[in-house]
Amino acid sequence: MAGYGTDDGFQAYADTNGYDVPSGNVTAARNRGSIYIDGTYGDRFMGLPTGGLDQERTWPRIGVPGIADNVVPQRVINASYEAALLELREPGSLSVVTSGSARVVREKVGDLEVQYANPGGDALADATPIVTVIEGLLAPLLVKPIPGALVV
Repeated sequence: MAGYGTDDGFQAYADTNGYDVPSGNVTAARNRGSIYIDGTYGDRFMGLPTGGLDQERTWPRIGVPGIADNVVPQRVINASYEAALLELREPGSLSVVTSGSARVVREKVGDLEVQYANPGGDALADATPIVTVIEGLLAPLLVKPIPGALVV
């Protein structure tokens, strides 16, 4: 399945926002951008996928106030376009490979020793690119976590 939106919609979005689109395979970049959106935000979106676990993308969804069950919100499409632009600018930038064993918790150079904050953090979460424009676009569609609540 291709990414959210269309190649023409992607170009129109880029033009409207004054972005220069780097050369490359726009369709593939849109697909990778959509995979990033689904993987990074999918479990935080309101509602449930209309096709359950067999649905390839996280949208469309049921149970989202004000959004029909067969609609992919323009915010999701635009966020995927932003992610696609990042992929075109730097291929692979949305799919960072990491390992907890590669973390530097403390290092010493000469007499100077530094211990980094959050040495026991989540290597995957720490390596996941966070893009503020994408966060802003998707914020109204995300479930607000309740401290101490179990999310299922």
